[in-house]
Amino acid sequence: NIALPAIAKEFSMDAITLNWVTTSYLLSIAVFLLPSGRMADMRGRKKIFSAGILIFTLSSFLSGISQTQFFLISSRILQGIGAAMIFSTSVAILTSVFPAHERGKVLGINVASVYTGLTLGPFLGGILTDWFGWRSVFLVNVPLGILTVALALTKLEGDWADAVNEKFDFTGAILYGSMLVLLLLGISEFSALLVILGFLLLILFILHELRTDFPLLHIDLFRRNIAFSFSNLAALLHYSATFGITFLLSLYLQYIKSLTPQETGMILVAQPAVQAVLSPLAGWLSDRIEPRFIASAGMGITALGLMLFSGLQEETSVVFIIANLVLLGLGFALFSSSNTNAIMSSVEKGFYGVASATLATMRVVGQTLSMALIMLVFAPHIGERAITQETYGVFMRSVRLSFLIFSVLCLIGILASLARGNIRGGE
Repeated sequence: NIALPAIAKEFSMDAITLNWVTTSYLLSIAVFLLPSGRMADMRGRKKIFSAGILIFTLSSFLSGISQTQFFLISSRILQGIGAAMIFSTSVAILTSVFPAHERGKVLGINVASVYTGLTLGPFLGGILTDWFGWRSVFLVNVPLGILTVALALTKLEGDWADAVNEKFDFTGAILYGSMLVLLLLGISEFSALLVILGFLLLILFILHELRTDFPLLHIDLFRRNIAFSFSNLAALLHYSATFGITFLLSLYLQYIKSLTPQETGMILVAQPAVQAVLSPLAGWLSDRIEPRFIASAGMGITALGLMLFSGLQEETSVVFIIANLVLLGLGFALFSSSNTNAIMSSVEKGFYGVASATLATMRVVGQTLSMALIMLVFAPHIGERAITQETYGVFMRSVRLSFLIFSVLCLIGILASLARGNIRGGE
């Protein structure tokens, strides 16, 4: 996100095409998450995890040497495939290794690790973009990826395959991927036809999964497991409401406040920094207090922060923005760790890969929907025009409306979070 203005300038991208640099990556992850999680349960989580890092590393290199818009977006799609293989296995591996009474703490540490990376990302991304150009943001992943593969292959002991004798559902994977592509493209491109076709494929996918002996996704996990269903719904709503924050603020700070990428990154670092610090504590609390209460409190705090951003003005102080990002970081920490604990604690060991992949799918589908909502708001106001001083007025109106929509989604998410019931028995 920090590098987006620099990418737009080099390739002369309009606002909608620029959005696809992010959306194509997220869409690719969404399509391949569940198949990757299922394959990991069958063939081994370590194998899929390591292969995912290799693909991510290669595609980062290709993104960094892109000479056209098409090549960059294509490389981002490949990068999404690698990311899907990583996301669908990391939480499953942790859940496989640690006992249930330590699960919240461990998953909280994992969330902290993720958000430590996100904390450093905007800051380092701003420095790299300022000093070495936007390509360095991708190329820096290459040595890191090689190191991570080496550590995974030499330090991870075991492969954690709990469904080794089952068959992979290729038909279900094709239906699932096609359904997601049609639905998400239909939403982002304002096509009712694509949305209708996507829902038809969703129905076919569900019917197929109910009939096959080895389904890609056990529908009973949603039909009979209320905690699993509503925890995933809460995750979908939360990520739909929050992923676009960095995108909107990155553009706002660089265009409206005339800050450099490095300065923008130093401001945006506030939210993930707070989340990184507080996530282990939130995970620890969710081992002792029912996760739905902690997650719901986090969702409420997030809704408040988004409502405050819906009043953003050109003269809004940077201090206010940082303070509100700190508030959002608190909300994110309380929600993410406890909600992940609830999902992984609601399924049996043989479903850890699918459960991890389903949660990651909710995250990425939510992130894609978040960007689609921004596109829906931006398109009638800005359209294909670049963001310039002449369009600052409509840009600000679009930003405020986007934050207002996000806050409403979070309010709905509170209801879903509370409706999941208790994880440790009873209602």
